[in-house]
Order: sequence, then structure tokens, then C-alpha cells
Amino acid sequence: MQTPGQQSVSLARRLADFFGLKRNLVVLLVAIFVIGAGEELWMRFVPKYLQAVGATVFVIGLYDALRTLVGAIYAYPGGVLVDVWGHRRAFLAFNLISILGYGLVLLIPHWGAVIAGMFLFLSWTCFSLPATFSLVGATLAASRHSMGVGIQSVIKRLPIMIAPFFGGMLIDRFGIISGVRIALMISIFLSTLAIVVQRQLREEPKQEVAGEDRWNFWRSLREFNAPLRRLLLSDILIRFCERIPYAWVVIFAMDYIGVSAKEIGVLTAVEMLAATLCIVPASHFADRHGREPFVIVTFIMFTLFPISLLVSRSFSALVVAFMIRGFKEFGDTSRKAIIIGYCEPRRCGQMVGAYYLVRDLIVSVGAILGAYLWKLGPTLNFLGAAALGVAGTIFYVKTIRQSRQSSLNDLKKQLEMHRIRPK
Repeated sequence: MQTPGQQSVSLARRLADFFGLKRNLVVLLVAIFVIGAGEELWMRFVPKYLQAVGATVFVIGLYDALRTLVGAIYAYPGGVLVDVWGHRRAFLAFNLISILGYGLVLLIPHWGAVIAGMFLFLSWTCFSLPATFSLVGATLAASRHSMGVGIQSVIKRLPIMIAPFFGGMLIDRFGIISGVRIALMISIFLSTLAIVVQRQLREEPKQEVAGEDRWNFWRSLREFNAPLRRLLLSDILIRFCERIPYAWVVIFAMDYIGVSAKEIGVLTAVEMLAATLCIVPASHFADRHGREPFVIVTFIMFTLFPISLLVSRSFSALVVAFMIRGFKEFGDTSRKAIIIGYCEPRRCGQMVGAYYLVRDLIVSVGAILGAYLWKLGPTLNFLGAAALGVAGTIFYVKTIRQSRQSSLNDLKKQLEMHRIRPK
């Protein structure tokens, strides 16, 4: 019979196994939370901050386009660097570069500093994306990939749920410019603290890769199989749906609906709460019963969000819209797990980086398109986004059906060959 202490240890082990909490992943989760708690105090208010320091509609659209473009450009070298350096050294470098970006925006309250600084402060978010995928792939079995990505998604969203509320309080109290600068100082402190955490990472043993293979981008693209290519195309269409209204959501809520910065924080908390509640159970069942249906639900939620914004006329209506935006995370961990599963393990960081480079390089155009549509009015912006969401969802559903039909035909051929084989 187990003692109470043994029962507690046994329960802790079962929970750790259920959530895929290996040592390195726990260290990474702590770092993600600490850095995110600082960044999310101000990151969502950057379009409004740009507006306050004199940026035009074009500059705000340029910021959003460059943000997506930087994510694309940084993803592949981020994956290469983690394959070359290892996870600990790569994460530390990405964090230090981000701190330099925070400092630049803090010291120079001008929209030009934001545009220049984003090439630095987005390093942690953009460079580390393939590295986190690679760490999940190296640490967990394939049947646990959705849960591994899911726990990271939950931890990443906890500061998003909390920090914008306090960031909004800073802005309401000190004004948009001073409030963002105070938040940047807090962000620098927390990111410095995260360096201590990241130093605890241990490198997983990995298979050596020849240097010419590791650095060959086109080889990575050729490694993409047909299902991964189809997922990439669907993902591009869906991300256009997200990117077109992305920079204008906060401005729409504050300028057209009349909500305060603190209420933006509340709306963000609602979004993150909805995401957090659905990620873990969806990841668990996706690992057990198949991931594609969960991806379809996610694509539908992406499509519904701009429509729900369009019909919003009050704060309570925005609450519903942001809940829908949160539910788009329902199958996003499944999508990421599918990507990991299609990647060759020894080149996982590199191939994930190539995927996101291609996707975000194309989708960065969506931000400029979003700025153009915004000048014509929110209605055209939101409807244009929803139309691309519909196209992406339909394409993905059709490709799944074609893939299943192809697999069924292959199975029938194998059975027929078996029947006619001479005895």
C-alpha cells in the first residue's frame, strides 16, 4: 500500500506523462512564460502606439507586413541555427537579440525606432519557433506531439491572457506613449531573468547531419511530401484571412466601438481563456483519434472571426468575437504536430523553418492588402479576409478527401494483387 507521499509522487508522474512534461520542455515553458509576460504588456498596443507617435495608415500597415516578413525570413535561419548550435545556445542568442530591440524602442519614442527595432525584438518569437518544434520532436514520441505543442501553446497564452490587461492599465494611467515605454522596461527585466532559466537546458543527443545538407534550403523544400505541400497552401490562404484585419483589430475596437485600452486587455484575456480551455483536450483527442478534423475546425474559426467583428456594435459583441478568435487554437496544435510528423527528424528545425519562411513570406503581402482595404473601410477589410478563409477551408477539406480516396484506392489495389497472386 502506498503512503500519501508515494501517492503524490505517483500522481505527479502521471500528470507529467499526460502533459508530456520532460525536463527540457519544462525549462522552455518557464522561459516562454517569463518572456511573454513582458512582451505582451505592450506588443498588442503597438499599432495604437504607432498612431500616437505620428505614423500614417501606410506605416502601420508596413509594420504589420514587416512583422510577418521578419517571421518568414527568420524562421529558416532560426531552424538552421538550432540544428547547428543546439537548443540552449540558440534560445539564449535569440533572447539577447530581442532585449536589444526592446531597448531601442524604449530609448527612441518614434515610429522609425519601432520599424528598426522590430528586426531585433521579434527575434525570440520568430527565430525560436522552429527551435520549439524541434525540441518537441527531439523530446517526445510522435504520438505525443500534439500534446507537447499544446502545452507550449497554453503556457504561451497565459501571459497574453493577463499582461495586456495590466498593459492597458498602464496606458490608461500614463498615456499610450509613456505606458508603452514603462512596459518595455518591465519587458527588458523579465527577459534578462529568462536568461537564467534558459541556461538550465540540456542538449538532447542527436544524429549528425552533413553540413551541406543542413544549410541547403532547396533540399529542405524538396523534402516536403505532397500532404505537407497541400497543408502549406491551405495554411497560406487561412493566414491571409488572419493577416488582413490583424493590425486593425485594436484600432477598430477603440476608434469605432469606443472601448478603452483596459477593455482591450479584457478582450485579449477572453480570447486567451477560450484558447486555453480548448487546447489541452483538443490536443489529447487529436493524438488519439486523428488530427485533420481538428485542423478543419481551426480554419473555420479563423474564417468566422472577421465576420463576427463586422457585426459587432458593442463591447459585449466584441467579447463573442474574441471568444471565436480564441477557439481558432482548437486544432492549431494538431496542425503543428502534423508538420513535425512530416519532417525528417534530423532536419526538423530546418524543415519547419523552411515551411514558415515560405508561408509567412507570401502572407506578409496580406498586411499591405489589409491596409489598402482598411482605407476603403472596415467592411471591405473584414469581408475580404473572410472570403480567403472560406477558400482555404474548402481547399483543405477537398485535399483531405482526395488523400483518403487515394489511400483507399492503393489499399484496394494491394488487396486485388493479393487475391490474384498464384498459390
